[in-house]
Amino acid sequence: MVGSPTIHAPASTGPDTPKARDRVLTDSEILKFWSAADAERPEFGAPLKLLLLTGCRLNEVAGMTSGELSDDCMTWNIPGARTKNGRPHLVPLAPRAQEILASAKETAAGRNYIFSTTDGMSPVSGWSKIKRRMDQRMEIPPWRLHDLRRTAATGMAEIGIAPHIVEAALNHISGAKAGVAGIYNRAQYAAEKKAALARWAQHVSGIVAGGADNVVPLEKKRR
Repeated sequence: MVGSPTIHAPASTGPDTPKARDRVLTDSEILKFWSAADAERPEFGAPLKLLLLTGCRLNEVAGMTSGELSDDCMTWNIPGARTKNGRPHLVPLAPRAQEILASAKETAAGRNYIFSTTDGMSPVSGWSKIKRRMDQRMEIPPWRLHDLRRTAATGMAEIGIAPHIVEAALNHISGAKAGVAGIYNRAQYAAEKKAALARWAQHVSGIVAGGADNVVPLEKKRR
């Protein structure tokens, strides 16, 4: 009897597990990103910048409503219904983010959505087209808008912010706050989140103001 052609074939291990993305924008790429965002209309450029400054997700930033933003633009309260993990997320806004939002809020006065092209009736959209325009201006290796969240997380870690504070600032549950430990650890780290996001925004501002070649990471400055 002829043997099965598959008898010596290696056992199947099922479909390959998708590799986690690790794309993080460099300082020079952040500078190009910011310049490209400046070239966009304000209702597009402002949320793009906030993605980098806050580390929040695109749908969270794009769908921001006037009711979520404090009157002084110092805090942004995202309800659990709009976050990926279903947990409300209070974002303490850095001065740079406050400036961006103060201008946007003034423009959106009387409207529901802060960023909109339909008089506030629906959130701004068309991100695929926006991304293509950004790519043409930036001319850098392939990247995604979600990579800005990873860039913020990595950047905060690189300037010395503790992992559990980075996770709190991004409303992310893993590591120290994953599993059973996370159920009992209800600390919000409000002051630490505020300081972390302020330091990160300051670092980004340094890149934008001085150019990537003139930026020295905060950790190195302290040595």
